[in-house]
Amino acid sequence: MRTPLYTTIIRYIKVAPFPHATALTLLFVATTLYIEAHFILNDGVPLYAIVLFTLSALLGWGVILCQADAFSRFREFKRIKAIFSRRGFTPRILKLVSTSRCQRDAALLAAKETGHRHLAATYFKELGYRWYHIIPDVIAQNPMNFFSSKFLRTTFLPRKDTLEQ
Repeated sequence: MRTPLYTTIIRYIKVAPFPHATALTLLFVATTLYIEAHFILNDGVPLYAIVLFTLSALLGWGVILCQADAFSRFREFKRIKAIFSRRGFTPRILKLVSTSRCQRDAALLAAKETGHRHLAATYFKELGYRWYHIIPDVIAQNPMNFFSSKFLRTTFLPRKDTLEQ
Protein backbone atom coordinates (compact mmCIF):
# COMPACT_ATOMS: atom_id res chain seq x y z
CA MET A 1 0.00 0.00 0.00
CA ARG A 2 1.38 3.39 -0.99
CA THR A 3 1.85 6.17 1.50
CA PRO A 4 -0.35 9.21 0.80
CA LEU A 5 1.47 12.20 -0.71
CA TYR A 6 0.71 14.54 2.21
CA THR A 7 2.22 12.03 4.66
CA THR A 8 5.37 11.79 2.54
CA ILE A 9 5.64 15.60 2.40
CA ILE A 10 5.25 15.90 6.18
CA ARG A 11 7.91 13.20 6.67
CA TYR A 12 10.20 14.99 4.23
CA ILE A 13 9.93 18.16 6.33
CA LYS A 14 10.33 16.33 9.66
CA VAL A 15 13.40 14.40 8.51
CA ALA A 16 15.50 17.54 8.00
CA PRO A 17 14.07 20.57 9.81
CA PHE A 18 17.32 22.58 9.83
CA PRO A 19 18.00 22.40 6.07
CA HIS A 20 14.38 23.33 5.36
CA ALA A 21 14.46 26.28 7.77
CA THR A 22 17.77 27.44 6.30
CA ALA A 23 16.41 27.10 2.76
CA LEU A 24 13.35 29.19 3.62
CA THR A 25 15.50 31.87 5.23
CA LEU A 26 17.88 31.98 2.26
CA LEU A 27 14.94 32.10 -0.14
CA PHE A 28 13.47 35.08 1.72
CA VAL A 29 16.79 36.96 1.75
CA ALA A 30 17.54 36.12 -1.91
CA THR A 31 14.09 37.30 -3.00
CA THR A 32 14.44 40.51 -0.99
CA LEU A 33 17.86 41.22 -2.51
CA TYR A 34 16.56 40.48 -6.00
CA ILE A 35 13.62 42.89 -5.62
CA GLU A 36 15.89 45.54 -4.10
CA ALA A 37 18.32 45.11 -7.00
CA HIS A 38 15.49 45.78 -9.45
CA PHE A 39 14.58 49.00 -7.63
CA ILE A 40 18.21 50.13 -7.56
CA LEU A 41 18.65 49.27 -11.24
CA ASN A 42 15.61 51.42 -12.07
CA ASP A 43 17.16 54.27 -10.04
CA GLY A 44 20.21 54.15 -12.31
CA VAL A 45 22.91 52.57 -10.10
CA PRO A 46 23.88 49.49 -12.15
CA LEU A 47 27.04 48.52 -10.23
CA TYR A 48 25.25 48.21 -6.89
CA ALA A 49 22.39 46.37 -8.61
CA ILE A 50 24.84 43.87 -10.13
CA VAL A 51 26.31 43.20 -6.69
CA LEU A 52 22.83 42.56 -5.27
CA PHE A 53 21.87 40.34 -8.23
CA THR A 54 25.05 38.32 -7.68
CA LEU A 55 24.36 37.93 -3.96
CA SER A 56 20.80 36.91 -4.77
CA ALA A 57 22.05 34.25 -7.19
CA LEU A 58 24.55 32.91 -4.64
CA LEU A 59 21.85 32.67 -2.01
CA GLY A 60 19.67 30.91 -4.57
CA TRP A 61 22.39 28.27 -4.88
CA GLY A 62 22.33 28.03 -1.09
CA VAL A 63 18.63 27.15 -1.28
CA ILE A 64 19.40 24.41 -3.80
CA LEU A 65 22.20 23.01 -1.61
CA CYS A 66 19.94 23.00 1.46
CA GLN A 67 17.28 21.09 -0.45
CA ALA A 68 19.90 18.64 -1.75
CA ASP A 69 20.96 18.06 1.86
CA ALA A 70 17.32 17.57 2.92
CA PHE A 71 16.76 15.09 0.09
CA SER A 72 19.86 13.16 1.14
CA ARG A 73 18.57 13.00 4.70
CA PHE A 74 15.21 11.73 3.42
CA ARG A 75 16.95 8.95 1.50
CA GLU A 76 18.94 8.08 4.61
CA PHE A 77 15.75 8.07 6.68
CA LYS A 78 14.13 5.57 4.32
CA ARG A 79 17.22 3.36 4.34
CA ILE A 80 17.58 3.41 8.14
CA LYS A 81 13.86 2.76 8.59
CA ALA A 82 14.10 -0.26 6.28
CA ILE A 83 17.08 -1.60 8.25
CA PHE A 84 15.30 -1.12 11.59
CA SER A 85 12.17 -2.78 10.20
CA ARG A 86 14.16 -5.77 8.96
CA ARG A 87 16.72 -6.24 11.74
CA GLY A 88 15.34 -4.35 14.71
CA PHE A 89 17.27 -1.72 16.62
CA THR A 90 20.95 -1.71 15.63
CA PRO A 91 23.25 0.78 17.39
CA ARG A 92 25.93 0.08 14.78
CA ILE A 93 23.77 1.88 12.18
CA LEU A 94 23.29 4.87 14.49
CA LYS A 95 27.03 5.18 15.09
CA LEU A 96 27.56 5.84 11.37
CA VAL A 97 25.07 8.74 11.32
CA SER A 98 25.81 10.22 14.73
CA THR A 99 28.28 12.90 13.66
CA SER A 100 25.74 15.30 12.12
CA ARG A 101 22.58 16.83 13.60
CA CYS A 102 20.72 16.41 10.31
CA GLN A 103 21.65 12.72 10.16
CA ARG A 104 20.68 12.23 13.80
CA ASP A 105 17.27 13.83 13.12
CA ALA A 106 16.71 11.45 10.21
CA ALA A 107 17.77 8.45 12.29
CA LEU A 108 15.57 9.49 15.21
CA LEU A 109 12.52 9.79 12.97
CA ALA A 110 13.26 6.38 11.45
CA ALA A 111 13.62 4.94 14.96
CA LYS A 112 10.36 6.60 16.04
CA GLU A 113 8.44 5.13 13.12
CA THR A 114 9.79 1.65 13.87
CA GLY A 115 9.18 1.88 17.62
CA HIS A 116 12.80 2.38 18.74
CA ARG A 117 12.82 6.14 19.43
CA HIS A 118 13.71 5.83 23.11
CA LEU A 119 16.62 3.47 22.39
CA ALA A 120 17.98 5.74 19.65
CA ALA A 121 17.63 8.91 21.76
CA THR A 122 19.36 7.19 24.68
CA TYR A 123 22.16 6.00 22.40
CA PHE A 124 22.81 9.53 21.07
CA LYS A 125 22.66 10.93 24.60
CA GLU A 126 25.24 8.35 25.75
CA LEU A 127 27.51 9.53 22.93
CA GLY A 128 27.27 13.03 24.40
CA TYR A 129 25.04 14.69 21.80
CA ARG A 130 22.46 17.21 22.97
CA TRP A 131 19.95 19.44 21.19
CA TYR A 132 22.49 22.26 20.76
CA HIS A 133 25.03 20.13 18.84
CA ILE A 134 24.05 21.38 15.39
CA ILE A 135 27.33 21.71 13.47
CA PRO A 136 28.72 18.39 12.15
CA ASP A 137 31.68 17.07 14.16
CA VAL A 138 34.05 17.24 11.17
CA ILE A 139 33.26 20.92 10.61
CA ALA A 140 33.55 21.74 14.32
CA GLN A 141 37.05 20.22 14.37
CA ASN A 142 38.20 22.04 11.21
CA PRO A 143 35.87 24.45 9.35
CA MET A 144 37.89 24.01 6.14
CA ASN A 145 36.65 20.41 5.94
CA PHE A 146 33.41 21.88 4.59
CA PHE A 147 35.15 22.20 1.22
CA SER A 148 36.68 18.70 1.20
CA SER A 149 35.38 16.26 -1.38
CA LYS A 150 34.89 13.53 1.25
CA PHE A 151 32.60 15.73 3.36
CA LEU A 152 30.59 16.88 0.36
CA ARG A 153 30.28 13.32 -0.96
CA THR A 154 29.08 11.88 2.36
CA THR A 155 26.72 14.81 2.89
CA PHE A 156 25.01 14.93 -0.49
CA LEU A 157 25.55 11.41 -1.84
CA PRO A 158 25.00 8.87 0.95
CA ARG A 159 25.45 5.34 -0.33
CA LYS A 160 24.27 1.99 0.92
CA ASP A 161 27.78 0.81 1.78
CA THR A 162 28.26 3.75 4.17
CA LEU A 163 25.39 2.44 6.29
CA GLU A 164 26.27 -1.24 6.03
CA GLN A 165 29.86 -1.01 7.30
